[in-house]
Amino acid sequence: MPKLKTHSGAKKRFRVTATGKVVYKKSGRSHLLSGKPQTRIRRLRKKGCLNPTMGKRVKSLLPYA
Repeated sequence: MPKLKTHSGAKKRFRVTATGKVVYKKSGRSHLLSGKPQTRIRRLRKKGCLNPTMGKRVKSLLPYA
């Protein structure tokens, strides 16, 4: 059976944890931070976790993850 291609966009944006959850970096943290409340910036620091349904779709794009 041939090797499967990994989706380049997905491999840059998502990571699969040891337990099989798909995590990603939250958006809105790159610029214009002075206008955003500190509590929001603190929330955006943490990694986001996809729900199982979306995680399944992303895992299909990352066959070896």
